[in-house]
Amino acid sequence: MHRYRSHTCGALRDSDIGETVRLSGWCHRIRDHGGVLFIDLRDHYGITQVVADPDSKAFRLAETWRSEWVGDSRRRARWARGARSH
Repeated sequence: MHRYRSHTCGALRDSDIGETVRLSGWCHRIRDHGGVLFIDLRDHYGITQVVADPDSKAFRLAETWRSEWVGDSRRRARWARGARSH
């Protein structure tokens, strides 16, 4: 796609599970659930939830993110329980 993203937030599908994807967008919402961060990353095409585990390298950086900040995430795509499948 281009150097800041491999997919748009609305483009991830079941076939992307296990692949490393790079998303860029605005930080829509951040929730801290016992040390695990759930970040809703938004672009013009949709919203994708990014999860930062406390043992991941990106966790310390993700803790500093605030609403409406622009950011990107390079993570391995995985299925989320209760997620809508397309």
